[in-house]
Amino acid sequence: MGRRWSLTGQLLASQLVTVLLVLVAVAAVSLAQSRARFDETAGGRALAVAETVANTPSLRSTLELRRTNAVGNAASEEGGPTLVQVRTVAESARSVSGSESVLVADAGGIVVASALSDELGAAVELPGDVLRLGRSWVGSLSSENRSRTVAQVPVLSDDLGQVGTVVGLVAVSRERPTALESLSDSVPNLLVYLSVASALGVAGSLLVARRVKRQTLGLEPLEITGLVEHRDATLHGIKEGMIALDTNGTVTLANDMATQLLDLPTDAVGRHVHALGLTGAVQQVLTQDIAGTDVPVATRDRLLVVNRMPILSRGRRIGSVTTLRDRTEMMALQRELDVVHDVTRTLRAQAHEFSNRLHTISGLIELGEYDEVVGYVARISRSDEALADTVTSRIADPAVAALLIAKASLATEQGVDLRLDPESHVTGMPHSLSADVATVIGNLVDNAVDAAGTGVRDGVGWVRVRVVQDDDGVMVTVTDSGPGIAASIADALFERGTTTKPEMTGGRGIGLSLVRMVCNKRGGSVAAGRDDGTVFTARLPVRATEAV
Repeated sequence: MGRRWSLTGQLLASQLVTVLLVLVAVAAVSLAQSRARFDETAGGRALAVAETVANTPSLRSTLELRRTNAVGNAASEEGGPTLVQVRTVAESARSVSGSESVLVADAGGIVVASALSDELGAAVELPGDVLRLGRSWVGSLSSENRSRTVAQVPVLSDDLGQVGTVVGLVAVSRERPTALESLSDSVPNLLVYLSVASALGVAGSLLVARRVKRQTLGLEPLEITGLVEHRDATLHGIKEGMIALDTNGTVTLANDMATQLLDLPTDAVGRHVHALGLTGAVQQVLTQDIAGTDVPVATRDRLLVVNRMPILSRGRRIGSVTTLRDRTEMMALQRELDVVHDVTRTLRAQAHEFSNRLHTISGLIELGEYDEVVGYVARISRSDEALADTVTSRIADPAVAALLIAKASLATEQGVDLRLDPESHVTGMPHSLSADVATVIGNLVDNAVDAAGTGVRDGVGWVRVRVVQDDDGVMVTVTDSGPGIAASIADALFERGTTTKPEMTGGRGIGLSLVRMVCNKRGGSVAAGRDDGTVFTARLPVRATEAV
């Protein structure tokens, strides 16, 4: 591959080509103007000479006599004394005026006087029809690859009875210079123009190239093109979302993953961030300085981890760039692990309770209270079976039933009574719906148990769970005996980081935002209110609509 031209060389070459093109155009215009000026000047001079000759009395008399006499009259034959006089007048006018040719034609258009013998007796060319119209004509004629400026003037009769009658014409011609001759006359000026224009073009090219290279950090155009292509391929190829804003909040960059994660329109670049229809939490993290890294933000159907950094250029802030990582799948895995953790905690609590029961039975045996041992064991069995029967008779889904039994044991350990509403009924559910229902119940019950434990009334806190399935989906209602929530923060409870707990520790304020995310993902909803305590109501449709 040949050596590529530098930016300076390209600008210099383009400037020189431009100068040459302009010079050619100027030469063409100058040539056209020169010919127009020549036609105007030479035509005027030829017309003046022709009018002078046409008004010569002897010429007018001779042509009048030639018109009136019969053909063959001795006075009108070639070589007669009057025609000699006409030719003398024509030749004198040609010599004095410097014209190429001065010829005289009679009323029939036949040349009777000319410096060229081969023109005598020939018919004159009449482009202006001078003989018929009796009007002067000035124009150009071409013959034998030569162009001439010609003036033709009618000769009028001087007979008093024939005033205004055309008896002949006088034609005066001047040879036009060729294009090469006109151009050669302008060569000195054209060379001066070319030299000045070339000098200015070279100087201008060098200055422009220097300025452009300073602005492009010394990079050549192909290097800039390569960098832009590589940048675009890199930004759109990474699996993390990236969106950049200028200082006015206008989107300057959004790669494919950011468009997918935030559901941005295809024409997002160039639009203000407030015109993109983003949720409040996303807009806040994109447009405001938020301290910390890996900030989790819940959108309508995703949980994103966001990092926002300012963009600086030469110490001046020109915008910000935000990276987005999708943690929805990780949170789904975390929810499954939470269920396993809850089961493990339940088994640990049950093992502890089972150990206490064994100690009680052992003590009764040592005391010889055998009948009491039998009654104690029977009471324990009936209590456990009653809880299991109550849940499984209303909740046919094994995962949800197991979760409720585990949560009941954990609530009992914290001094809270977990109750299943008698109207609850659940048949078989698809696996995806079962997992989402378990996530919603688990988070709502955990929050309700914490609230009921801090606001115990009449000695025992309680949580009531109602799960109803119909053809459209599942409705989950969780009510607790806690102190309740203020109406002013009912909607804000579902924002990430919002909590009513007294201490703000890591991980707080996520549960309810996950509940809303799961409900929104299925096209459902969740709301908080007050009745006999705090009431959370969540609706999960059977078919997920992936609502955004």
